Amino acid sequence: MERVVRAYSRYGREAVRVLGQAIRINRLERKLSVAELAERVGVSRDMMRRIEAGDPRCAIGVAFEAASIVGVTLFEEDRSNLTMRLAEHDEKLRLLPKAIHKARTTVKDDF
Repeated sequence: MERVVRAYSRYGREAVRVLGQAIRINRLERKLSVAELAERVGVSRDMMRRIEAGDPRCAIGVAFEAASIVGVTLFEEDRSNLTMRLAEHDEKLRLLPKAIHKARTTVKDDF
C-alpha cells in the first residue's frame, strides 16, 4: 500500500500546534494525566500525545473533543453564540450552490 504524503501550509501546521498546546496547558491545569484525558476522549495515550504535539494527521473531531473536555474555547466563549453561528452558517449554506461546476472549454484542433 502506497503512503500518501501530504504537504501542510505553515499556517495550518502552526494552528494545529497552537490547539495542541492549548489542550496540553488546560489538561495540566486540571491536573489530568494524558491517560486520563485519552480515556475520556476514547482514544489511546499515543493519539492524545500526537494531538498535544500538533500532529496535523489526527482526526479533527478527536482533537475538538479533547479541547472541549479540558475547556479550550474553539470558536465562541458562550455556547449559545456557537449555536447561533451554526444556525447562521446553515442558512448561508442553504442559499449557496451545492457544488461549483467549471465551464468546459472546447479546444478546436481541426486545422
